[in-house]
Formats: sequence, structure tokens, C-alpha cells
Amino acid sequence: MIKLHSIESLGTFDGPGVRLVFFLQGCNFKCLYCANPDTIDCTSEGKLYDVESLMSMARNERPFFGKKGGVTVSGGEPLIQAKELIALFKALKAEGFNTCIDTNGSVLNDFVKELLKYTDLVLLDIKEIDDDTHRRITGRSNQRTLEFARYLNEQNIPVWARYVLVPGFTDNPEHLHRLGKFLNDMDNVQKIEIQPYHKLGMHKYEALGWKYQLPEVEMNSQEQLKAAKEIFEQYVKEVIVN
Repeated sequence: MIKLHSIESLGTFDGPGVRLVFFLQGCNFKCLYCANPDTIDCTSEGKLYDVESLMSMARNERPFFGKKGGVTVSGGEPLIQAKELIALFKALKAEGFNTCIDTNGSVLNDFVKELLKYTDLVLLDIKEIDDDTHRRITGRSNQRTLEFARYLNEQNIPVWARYVLVPGFTDNPEHLHRLGKFLNDMDNVQKIEIQPYHKLGMHKYEALGWKYQLPEVEMNSQEQLKAAKEIFEQYVKEVIVN
């Protein structure tokens, strides 16, 4: 059984084409700017689904997928449930569905390696290339994420990198250049998506009784986004701002 937080039909943000997106419950990071804090708690009550019920949803939406669309698992952090996801991804690939994982890349074990055999694309959320800054914003080191990125490159699994540009936290030009150079060494990285910082999830913190950690941080200016895009374009063949 797979524990889900929510489901999005006809999504166009999490992977190529039109997607059916399963948001799994539970995350091992606690990012200061998390827009979905209600997905963090691994012990929280999520709804349990078996593989066949999820496959049925995928089959129902297949007419909308076209040539590029398919199924994405996101979170939370979906690879916490990698063992449970293997059967789902095997079934999806057996029926010709495109499969995608949106992950922070912090989990790499035998279950994850098996799951990746049935994965067409990984959306890799690299929070920061600098370890100290990464610890500051997530509470954890980035070494597992970087190791995960190297493994994906070794296995030649296609990657779209994702990067949230938080003013004063993840917009250091030196760090952006370092990340660009890191990605430039990987033939499997197809693009990087810059995700502007926003505060759309603040009300969720209030509902949870949590304090939002970045109330004073303003959303990105167009100049900030343009500067980051120009840096990444020196290293990655395709850079987009979502």
C-alpha cells in the first residue's frame, strides 16, 4: 500500500506533457520555504492506495496524456516509499506509461535503484550546492543528493534539475556557478527549471500551528530571475523559469 497526501489530475507542471501526479505523504527534509508543509509528517494520516486502484486512475486519464504525458510521483519525498512504488512503476511500464519521479535525491538504497529501472525521468530538486547553506535551509547535508545525482548520471537516467531561487538564501552567484559546473559534467541533465520563491503555502503553516520561517523574504524580482537564468545558461543547454 502507498500512502498518498493528494492527487492531481491533468497536471502540466511535474514532467513532460499532461500528467497524473501522486503526491506522497512524508518528507525527510523540512525546507524553510516549503510550500506544502502538510506533506512533511511521515506519521500523519494519509490515504492508503493499492497498486490496482492507482493503475485504474492512470488508465482512465490515459486519453489525455498524448505522446509525452504520463504518471509522476511527488511529495513530500516519494523515495521514502520506494519499496512500495516498485510494483506500481513495474505495472505502469508494462502498460507503456511514461513514469517520472520528483525527488530531493536524499534516498539511495537497493529499493530506489530497483525503482529507477522503471523510471523514464527524474525531476531532481537540488536545494543548494553549498553544504552549509543546504543545512541551513533543509536541516540536512546535500551530500546524499549529490551522490544521487552522480548515480543517475552513471545509469544514464534523464534528469530535469529543479532549483528554488530564494532571495538571500539560494541566490548567491558563486553557488549558482558551482551548481552549473556540477550539472555541466553530467550528460543526462536535459534542463534546469528555476522555480521562483513564493509564499502561497503560508496559510498552511497557520493551520498546522507552525511558524513560517521566512516571512520577511520578498518574492523574486524579474532581474533576480534573469541573472540566475543567465548564469545557468553558461552550463546547461536549456534553462527555463517556471
